[in-house]
Amino acid sequence: MRDETVHLPLSPVGPATERPISIAILAMGGQGGGVLTDWIVRLAEGQGWVAQSTSVPGVAQRTGATLYYIECMPPQDGLKPILSLMPTPGDVDVVMASEFMEAGRSILRGLVTPEKTTLIASDHRAFATVEKIAPGEAIADSSVVAQAIGVVAKREIVFDMNALSAQHGSMISATMFGALAASGALPFDVAQFRALLEGESKGRNSSLAAFEAAYDRTINPPAPLDEAAAPAPRGPFLAARFAERIDRDIPAPAREMARLGLVKVVDFQDAAYGHEYLDLLARLRDADEAAGGAARDYAFTIAAAKYLANAMAYDDVIRVADLKTRASRRTRVEREIGLKEGQVLQTTEYFHPRAEELIGMAPKAWADWINARPKMRDWLDRRVNKGRRVQTYSAFGFVTLYAISGLKSRRRGSHRHAVEVAHRDAWIARAIQVVARNYDLGVEVLNCRRLIKGYSDTHARGLSKYDRVMATIAKLETREDAADWARRLREAAIRDASGDMLDGAIKTIDSFA
Repeated sequence: MRDETVHLPLSPVGPATERPISIAILAMGGQGGGVLTDWIVRLAEGQGWVAQSTSVPGVAQRTGATLYYIECMPPQDGLKPILSLMPTPGDVDVVMASEFMEAGRSILRGLVTPEKTTLIASDHRAFATVEKIAPGEAIADSSVVAQAIGVVAKREIVFDMNALSAQHGSMISATMFGALAASGALPFDVAQFRALLEGESKGRNSSLAAFEAAYDRTINPPAPLDEAAAPAPRGPFLAARFAERIDRDIPAPAREMARLGLVKVVDFQDAAYGHEYLDLLARLRDADEAAGGAARDYAFTIAAAKYLANAMAYDDVIRVADLKTRASRRTRVEREIGLKEGQVLQTTEYFHPRAEELIGMAPKAWADWINARPKMRDWLDRRVNKGRRVQTYSAFGFVTLYAISGLKSRRRGSHRHAVEVAHRDAWIARAIQVVARNYDLGVEVLNCRRLIKGYSDTHARGLSKYDRVMATIAKLETREDAADWARRLREAAIRDASGDMLDGAIKTIDSFA
């Protein structure tokens, strides 16, 4: 076969030039990754360099971040360089990640190397969809990324850039731009970075403030925290009488959990309810000590401090209305959406109450009277069991929710509270009974309280799973590996919304119990 290919002379037009500076930016939607890319390109071009940027969007706002890639270098002998469109693993000078797990993604892609890469990342978390919807503990372990950064990056600049930008009313792009200026990774003076931001027409002052804060934070990082000297977190203010009781009645390993639980319980109801919490916790501590808990670092008391607080601060309509009308909630929403002066905030709540929620708020005697009359209960359910949308900050909506939250002072006389107390006391008695024979299984019985959460249908499903798990535990509590099987049952109940995993675990236990 004859070769008819035309071969043209392709001799180089000049000597090989130095390689360009390469920058990869991983940012989520709405974080200003495109703006940051534009700033860097304009900065380089303003100094007479040739700069080029490309972007590859992720699948969605959080399932995949957009990857922006920049290459820039000065022209040589009047010749413009040919720049790459995508980063090459192992050949990136600067990687910038707007969220901590995105820094981890960049490491997995091979973009960060110990020979050349400066990694600039915010260590805050924005949870991925799979982390939010998966039952149980599905949040990725940030410590793995932190350890990897210390190994694979030539230089690391990592701090909470998101919080710093929020303090100054700016986007995280301005904070990352400040960290880049301070890193020295680009051969430009910081005054040239500032000049670019000063020329912006929108958000100039807030961008400059965030830039300066990040620049100073990078140049002058805070001294490492001496963990031994740092005071233990105590949560909100605890009255002296509460603090004294915890220090006197609760063993040291469980005190911090007890403080956190006490804060939750008092916030849910009142100070008297907090003393009831400590009374019950002291009873559980006694059972722990009698079972040899001191040799096990009081694991039983620690679990009791956590899950007793959850059991006492149960979710009901009064609690939901209280949380939705708090000023702190409105302030948080305003901060999260970046509410500007002169803008009006309105939120719409979706409720779908059932007769159970209405009856639960009634005094126990009234509720018992209604529950004894199924036809009346069904009639009531037909009237209330429908979806409703309530505008929180309209006059009618706010007054309605605020009035419901005002029933807090009457909660302890309600039907729902009586039901919760009876269930809580049975759970405590069961845990005390079990821990005397099998310490680890006693801890697992306390941990099973984790299955019960929420209100309405969510609460009913959790309660059903709890009852099934506890009934199955009773079949195997004489076995040496009972605690392990109890743990498997609980995890199956948490992770599988359909209940298939729990059904399978129960069938397995039934086969040998």
